[in-house]
Amino acid sequence: MEGKQPGSAEQKTVTELKAVSEEPYLEDKDAAAGGAEPAVAVDDVLSRPLGPTPSQSRFQVDLVTEGFGRPAEAAEKAGREGSMLGKSSEEAKGRFRVNFVDPSAGDETSGESGGGSSEGGNVSLQNGGDAMLNEGSLHSGGRHHHHYYYDTHTSTYYLRTFGHNTMDAVPRIDHYRHTAADLGEKLIRPSLAELHDELDKEPFEEGYANREEGMPTGEAVATYIPDSKGIVKFGWIKGVLVRCMLNIWGVMLFIRLSWIVGQAGIGLSVVVIAVATVVTTFTGLSTSAIATNGFVRGGGAYYLISRSLGPEFGGAIGLIFAFANAVAVAMYVVGFAETVVELLKENGTMMVDEMNDIRIIGTITVVLLLGISIAGMEWEAKAQIVLLVILILAIGDFVIGTFIPLDNKKPKGFFGYKAEIFMENFGPDFRNEETFFSVFAIFFPAATGILAGANISGDLADPQSAIPKGTLLAILITTLVYIGIAVSVGSCVVRDATGNINNTIITELTNCTTAACKLNYDFSSCQTGCQYGLMNNFQVMSMVSGFAPLISAGIFSATLSSALASFVSAPKIFQALCKDNIYPGFLMFAKGYGKNNEPLRGYLLTFLIALGFILIAELNIIAPIISNFFLASYALINFSVFHASLAKSPGWRPAFKYYNMWISLVGAILCCIVMFVINWWAALLTYVIVLGLYIYVTYKKPDVNWGSSTQALTYLNALQHSIRLSGVEDHVKNFRPQCLIMTGAPNSRPALLHLVHAFTKNVGLMICGHVLMGSQRQAVKERLSDLAKYQQWLIKNKMKAFYAPVHAEDLRDGGQYLMQAAGLGRMRPNTLVLGFKRNWRQADIRDVETYINLLHDAFDIQYGVVVIRLKEGLDISHLQGQGSKGPSSPLNLADQRLLDATTQFQKKQGKSNIDVWWLFDDGDAMFSDTVLNSGQNAGLTLLIPYLLTSKKKWKDCKIRVFIGGKINRIDRDRRAMATLLSKFRIDFSDIMVLGDINMKPKIENITAFEEMIEPFRLHEDDKEQEIADKMKESEPWRITDNELELHKTKTYRQIRLNELLKEHSSTANIIVMSLPVARKGAVSSALYMAWLEALSKDLPPIFLVRGNHQSVLTFYS
Repeated sequence: MEGKQPGSAEQKTVTELKAVSEEPYLEDKDAAAGGAEPAVAVDDVLSRPLGPTPSQSRFQVDLVTEGFGRPAEAAEKAGREGSMLGKSSEEAKGRFRVNFVDPSAGDETSGESGGGSSEGGNVSLQNGGDAMLNEGSLHSGGRHHHHYYYDTHTSTYYLRTFGHNTMDAVPRIDHYRHTAADLGEKLIRPSLAELHDELDKEPFEEGYANREEGMPTGEAVATYIPDSKGIVKFGWIKGVLVRCMLNIWGVMLFIRLSWIVGQAGIGLSVVVIAVATVVTTFTGLSTSAIATNGFVRGGGAYYLISRSLGPEFGGAIGLIFAFANAVAVAMYVVGFAETVVELLKENGTMMVDEMNDIRIIGTITVVLLLGISIAGMEWEAKAQIVLLVILILAIGDFVIGTFIPLDNKKPKGFFGYKAEIFMENFGPDFRNEETFFSVFAIFFPAATGILAGANISGDLADPQSAIPKGTLLAILITTLVYIGIAVSVGSCVVRDATGNINNTIITELTNCTTAACKLNYDFSSCQTGCQYGLMNNFQVMSMVSGFAPLISAGIFSATLSSALASFVSAPKIFQALCKDNIYPGFLMFAKGYGKNNEPLRGYLLTFLIALGFILIAELNIIAPIISNFFLASYALINFSVFHASLAKSPGWRPAFKYYNMWISLVGAILCCIVMFVINWWAALLTYVIVLGLYIYVTYKKPDVNWGSSTQALTYLNALQHSIRLSGVEDHVKNFRPQCLIMTGAPNSRPALLHLVHAFTKNVGLMICGHVLMGSQRQAVKERLSDLAKYQQWLIKNKMKAFYAPVHAEDLRDGGQYLMQAAGLGRMRPNTLVLGFKRNWRQADIRDVETYINLLHDAFDIQYGVVVIRLKEGLDISHLQGQGSKGPSSPLNLADQRLLDATTQFQKKQGKSNIDVWWLFDDGDAMFSDTVLNSGQNAGLTLLIPYLLTSKKKWKDCKIRVFIGGKINRIDRDRRAMATLLSKFRIDFSDIMVLGDINMKPKIENITAFEEMIEPFRLHEDDKEQEIADKMKESEPWRITDNELELHKTKTYRQIRLNELLKEHSSTANIIVMSLPVARKGAVSSALYMAWLEALSKDLPPIFLVRGNHQSVLTFYS
């Protein structure tokens, strides 16, 4: 298409840039294309070159145009030839070149901006769709530029993707960022509703894209990301490898390693180093796996553990790990100060005394370390490089010295590489009650620097790549050096030497057994103690080296580098911990300063902690605890990998593949064993501290959700147990009421929730059903928002329940959906719980029909039913600002009573009674001898009170049982019920047999009942037959005269029971009573509601219970 029209290159530029520059909400797009506004927009866009930083994208997109390098000319052309754009835009639209960008190439230009070929291996492709300026998609030819990022979704309503009109967004990394991402803005892809649902209004109505408030389209077109100039980010060598090597090569290398070889011998020394390396390597592999399972922010070990195991373990380890690093600063500084004081003592230049000199030098040193740290990470990194160079020179000095055995060093035990010395020193020679484990405990802290690089993960350019490479390579290099020096020193120096040149053997001895003797030196006098040799002199490496002061410099370098690394690590870890607000009291330390977000407050806190322990100057007691703190962190990192692998979460996809869950588990166990090997009481103290912090964080329940493996494993266990449970048949001994409560919004009927929760907590399932009615679109939106909102409300109010909203045309349909579909496997509801419909006489009779039919449906689906009534009512939604009154309006007397009644079950119940009116056990039959002796018949009416009294708030309540009987056999019936209850092992305080239950109720109560049902009667006897039949057909809820006469006995029974309830149970805390059942189709809805009203009015809180007539109690074992 190119070359067919003059000026097509300029037109292509204008056309392609117009896709971003034009305002999408302008109606007259043709006018906009032909006027001056597009030229201004083009000039604006062309004057702002765009491009990703190398760390953000490996691809760049160049506009295919010869005029791109001449923005002013292109803009002028656009103004003159605006009328031609409509003709040429279809031919030129969407032309761009995609080039591969090497991230290491920095800010180099991408080649010529004409249609020329790209250099190197760049790949070009042409696209027929619209070219949109996206984040990280356009790269300018200039070097000095800012970065503007464009959201393809919000910049225009319809995008041309692959040549089609669609709102679909192409796959972009920016759609998967967190809101607070460090590397760019999170872009919002179109929601499913926007793609699937009908459009309610015009695109970008009211000036907002996606109908999302808070992001005007004008601002959404271009989001400016500030220049990252000045932010220091390290690569894997400078950031991880150097730090880890410096931390692992501690004072142990120069002062204690020779002593370890003397005690354990070369062979066991290599074993000691190898065992320590196994522990650190396993931990390094686990660290690499976690670090490559997603973007790693600052916080080091805390971040890795907390995001894997959750805030409980992370919060505990984060605090002690930060503290351990702070105290480690003091340990390393005191080690440095002791070495300096030793040199001063040798030269006779002590300042005060040995202890105070250590304090003075330590204080000066830690102040200098604070200054380097506050100066910035770049200065700290430069200091580390200098210290590493000194350390490597010191090691080299020692290696060179081993090849130069001087005669004046032989009396001190150094003879150069000799096979005799190697053979003699190969085996162990433990002295002074030392053992393999005690020697290992002394060496292992030298290997605890493997997290030095991970601890500054927030300052690494690419933590996912840097941490595995740097950590594992550092372990390999330092291990080889440790082994090499152990073998070298063990092959050159004997265990004991006098340092006296007079011990030279002049005459040849025939009975030599020691290597020194074979080398013409007699050190047999060392049996009483010598000053030289591997066992006696900690400065062996200085003696062997070619230039001894360089070894002292190496010791200084080792201590100061470790101190500096710990000084930086502690505040970084603590800052990350405080940012997550795990411990609200430490929130002030979350603040960072400068472009690197430096934790200056954390530096000062670390300085004060380190200074305090330096002034104590006695760190032998706390040193084992610090080592155990580090080991506890290693153990949890290993356990994190095992736990995440065990949970089989789809989100566990480490890019580092060289790990194994069982190796990680072995690593965790080894760390725990080593903790006890180093110091058993310190290990126990560490466990206690970690457990205490774990319990604290668990109790505080921080409001965070990091998708931890703990959540994943909880889900997996729940899934596996649910499936396993589904293969087991129900048994009467394991029956538990699993309740579906028709609460609506859970916070609108809290009394209903608290009552049911009282007998289902830690016993059975509780699901809060909410039927959303109305238009489907609105109900779906409400359902999605309510699901999270009300489930959170239940958790906040410590309700062990689930919230289940469903959309339906009416309450009955919604109830049917819930009863059939709620639950999972064996964990399904078996009991429907409803509040009594108090306003049934004033309500629409169709709502009453729906309510009664819901009860019939529950029985049809083999559910038990519980109807709960409070005389004050249950619904308090109008008191929560949902009604006509505002929340600040004064409450009237009725509302105040309602509110008091609602909260009464949240308090501890006093010494009162729970009255159980166990009248029916099979349909409407009264108790008979057969029923009283049937231990396997239904007993939900009795089970619920028992469960209530088993809870802490209800344990002081006594159960009283009321049954029906005859006057002439009251004692017999009481004994029979007492026998049955004792077989059920249910405690009761009294059994009352109601011999007068079948008496006729009082006339005034009968009259009141007739007045209540009068508006609902049909009175067919007073109407013509045809009119009466039509009314009955159209209004089936009406009570016919025939029906009323037929069920007179049942009507009188309900009225009589209410009289007895008022007589015997008016002071009860709660009444549990059998629910009368109405035969479906034979009893009208109005009459059944009248029965329930007559039975339960003017009483304390009452449960009307009817089981599904399956056994829930048994006296068999």
